[in-house]
Amino acid sequence: MIRHLIGIITLVLSCAAALQAHAARERQPAAAGTAPSAVFLNPGYSTEPFWVTYSEFMQAAADDLGMQLQVIYGERDAKRLLGNARKLLESPQPPDYLLFVNEEYVGPELLRLFAGSRIKLFSLHSTLTPEQQQIVGGTRERYRNWIGSLVPNDEEAGYLMAKALIAKRAGQPASMLAFSGVRHTPSASLREQGLQRALAEHPEIKLEQLVHGQWARQRAYEQAQQLLQRYPQVRLVWSANDEMAFGAMRAARELGRVPGKDLSFSALNNSEEVLQARISGQLCVLVGGHFTLGGWAMVMLHDYHAGQDFAARGGKDRVAPLFRLLDAKQSARLGKRIKVPGYGLDFRTFSAVYRPRITDYGFSLKPLLQ
Repeated sequence: MIRHLIGIITLVLSCAAALQAHAARERQPAAAGTAPSAVFLNPGYSTEPFWVTYSEFMQAAADDLGMQLQVIYGERDAKRLLGNARKLLESPQPPDYLLFVNEEYVGPELLRLFAGSRIKLFSLHSTLTPEQQQIVGGTRERYRNWIGSLVPNDEEAGYLMAKALIAKRAGQPASMLAFSGVRHTPSASLREQGLQRALAEHPEIKLEQLVHGQWARQRAYEQAQQLLQRYPQVRLVWSANDEMAFGAMRAARELGRVPGKDLSFSALNNSEEVLQARISGQLCVLVGGHFTLGGWAMVMLHDYHAGQDFAARGGKDRVAPLFRLLDAKQSARLGKRIKVPGYGLDFRTFSAVYRPRITDYGFSLKPLLQ
């Protein structure tokens, strides 16, 4: 009897040790001594200012942290992005990590594609919606190699823009037009929710119409040509990104309206053009900061690869409060900082590997505004 109990105890201890060893191996590099490698399936165009800047910030982080990074652009084509993913899966030298965006809701398909792979997946910028996760599960659940997510506070961004835009009316009634992005995509939907929250707090503001400009300047221009004539009483224009704001501004000028005077515009992003528009006053409200998201994700994956699981420092799924309102002075400061090689940052100072006392990463735009 005693021998039998000893045997059971030994078996249990052996299993526990094996599980611990397996967990440790899961957090280790694929090959000891090699730099961790990552691929970012960028959903945007390779000529799109926002997504190019986004990738450049990621590359700056990778360089500082000694990581290998490859960016593959999807050119805003879901089929092309999934094709790029399949090629990557067949590569003789697959990366350690794959970062993907749930643009056009491709997340579940990517998780299925890589279900049997040793590549670890990380959702960036927009993760699977609650409805999608009800079906496929969350990170580290059904798909164990989906290890985490990092997204910006999109709903708050839409809210901040709307509140600041409405404040220009100082409590007086006014009409508004809104330009959202691609219909039903997570970022666009969340920013719309923020807009609606602000409008619910200000019944004196009437939203005449919300249209989906597909994030594109030309489309928003064509839409604004009609809408500004249909609603000549409009004084406020809310836009979910900078490209659509510039398209609407062009239409306004052609109709004899002056941005910053006759019409108050809001926008979101950090392109040099939009920063200058905020500095000049053509743009009354600007929210920015989420172009840094990919760089912070590289910090998290760098630490994970070194055995410092980011789940212990703020959770495996993070909503980073990166969006903030930028006034003219802050826009000028950010514009200068973006032009500095490596953004003037040492990304190692944000890493738990180099700063073990970090208990929560607390990523923000603040380092670039100092």
